[in-house]
Amino acid sequence: MWLLAMFDLPVDTKEARRAYTRFRKALLKDGFSRMQYSVYTRHCASEENLEVHIGRVENALPPDGEVRLFSITDKQFERMRVFWGKTRQPPEDPPRQLELF
Repeated sequence: MWLLAMFDLPVDTKEARRAYTRFRKALLKDGFSRMQYSVYTRHCASEENLEVHIGRVENALPPDGEVRLFSITDKQFERMRVFWGKTRQPPEDPPRQLELF
C-alpha cells in the first residue's frame, strides 16, 4: 500500500514557515519521499502499518493549513502515468519488499 500526503500550508509569517518546515521534516523522518512539491509518498507493508504512519502524520500536523492523506494499492500506484512536458516517463519502481519465511 502507498500513503500519499498532500498539503497546502501557509508560509506568510516566520512562524508559519517554521511550522511548514517542521511538518515537512517530520514526513521525511517518517520515511516519506517527495513526489512533487507538497506531495509526499510512503510505502506501507500492511493496513496496520498504514494506520501507524497516518497516526504519525496526525501528530505532526501544523496549526494551520490543509493536509490530505489517502492510500492506494501497489497496483494502483503502478498504473500511474507520469508526463514531463509531452513525453511520458515511466513511474518509479516500487521498493523491494522483505520476505520472511
